[in-house]
Amino acid sequence: MRFFYTLNGRSLKKGLIIVFAAFFTAFILYVQKVYHPTFSTPSGPKAIYKAEKSKHEVALTFDISWGDENALPILDVLKKNGIKNATFFLSASWAERHPQIVKRIKEDGHEIGSMGYNFTDYTQLEDANIRRDLMQAEKVFDTLGIKRVTLLRPPGGNFNTNVLKIADSLGYTVVHWSVDSKDWLNPGVDNIINNVVQEMKAGDIVLLHASDSAKQTAKALPQIIQAMKHSGYKNVSISQLIENGETSNKEIN
Repeated sequence: MRFFYTLNGRSLKKGLIIVFAAFFTAFILYVQKVYHPTFSTPSGPKAIYKAEKSKHEVALTFDISWGDENALPILDVLKKNGIKNATFFLSASWAERHPQIVKRIKEDGHEIGSMGYNFTDYTQLEDANIRRDLMQAEKVFDTLGIKRVTLLRPPGGNFNTNVLKIADSLGYTVVHWSVDSKDWLNPGVDNIINNVVQEMKAGDIVLLHASDSAKQTAKALPQIIQAMKHSGYKNVSISQLIENGETSNKEIN
């Protein structure tokens, strides 16, 4: 038995529209995944703090808001140990004053995220002032040749639902951490190492500092990297961690 299907012009046109719409939707979703990895849920945007199923990857991150003594030694340690993809969250006011260090961070292959401009607690600011600070930071980074900064660590790690919504509206993904080295307290090199290695698991985002307040980080870093490699972990940037893993989000009330 033979079946014959007649396809008239109207049906063909309708079918092509459906196919085109499907491809267009898939393309938009791909672009959003690659270029704008926001994390929104029905209750609103969330901050990421680690990635599950990350293939034995961790992300070393460094905050810098002031000083010019610690950043270069830390960069030297990373380079000596073959780490070319850490993520540095910079206060733009600091970056503006230290363009040569920013240039070195870029040249060494590291990723750069924003901590806004003035390093002021966003939870204490009006919405307009938060937006103004973020946009001022964006202008500085653009001037320094750093394009498409989409990662944000709010100053001091302080944020609430309102900050998350504003950040999301401006195209930022808020990045927290799952392992805190507490290096800014200068508790001793061994304590910094233990704070990281004893807690570190695949998918973790490790908080470290390269500001001058963290005087022991450069000395602790080689052993942290050695322990990381000994455990079979490799370092990746935050963007790579997001792309490769299934992110865990932190809900803030």
